[in-house]
Amino acid sequence: MKRTRDTLLRPALLPVWLSVGVLWLLHWLPLPLQAAIGNALGWMLALLPGKRRHIVATNLALCFPDTPKAVRDRWLRQTFQASMRAVLEHGLLWWGNEARLRRLIRIDNPEAAMGDGVRPVIWLAPHFVGLDMGGVRLSMDRQIASMYAPSKNPASDWLMLRGRSRFHAPVLIAKSDGIKPVLKALRQGLPFYYLPDQDLGRLNAIFAPFFGIPAATVSALPRLAKLTGAQIVPVVTRQLPGGHGYRVRICPPWADFPSDDMEADVARMNAFIEDRVREMPPQYLWLHRRFKTRPEGEASVYE
Repeated sequence: MKRTRDTLLRPALLPVWLSVGVLWLLHWLPLPLQAAIGNALGWMLALLPGKRRHIVATNLALCFPDTPKAVRDRWLRQTFQASMRAVLEHGLLWWGNEARLRRLIRIDNPEAAMGDGVRPVIWLAPHFVGLDMGGVRLSMDRQIASMYAPSKNPASDWLMLRGRSRFHAPVLIAKSDGIKPVLKALRQGLPFYYLPDQDLGRLNAIFAPFFGIPAATVSALPRLAKLTGAQIVPVVTRQLPGGHGYRVRICPPWADFPSDDMEADVARMNAFIEDRVREMPPQYLWLHRRFKTRPEGEASVYE
């Protein structure tokens, strides 16, 4: 314990803890005021040239080539605003009381969360800015399992784990632990909150279309469903305008999944996520290099 405390209190982490202090102060403010601050900071960040702005602009141009540039530029600004709002509002997840969180993060149809109530459940959660809000809200009602990527920054890692572990002691599985703990959790009846739509390289990936572009996509979703008999219940969290909180929408379980065609299953997942992105383009994780890994012989799209 002492070694952990000493690690977290290293002088090099002082800027991180100062930022944490700011988030702690902000979490006392009404959410509309927090949202206004996040929108203002995001607007300023969107004006600055740099790597992340280039990535967002490239992603939007690739995925929406027929959309007028003026509209894409507005989405770019709104992407930074929504992302900055989400960052600042993480203070609510770390310190907000349960009653406040339940009031600000609404589940439209909580009765649908466990699908048919018989088979194991994989909650397919695309990378929208409200992702953590939805996951924490669902963990208030039952114990869940989820996978995470440990941060190189011990303070950030500690805070992230603390925020996700406040309710019902969820089972948090590091990506480095592999698939066995996930299978165990599903077989124990825990719903698995799964985020499959990032480019993690070629390992266990299939190039499936995403907005018509071949995207390296992890094929674990159909694999897990086949191994455990789990049903896929998509969960999409929307950030509401004006600081009115977040809405969690639980979609009907997928029928006939998985099939005997893994490539078709992965393409189906990407098509579903694409449809949800079209419903709220600025809230998707465009800051991520979704098309980083290219098929053999193709040049990088980000250079």
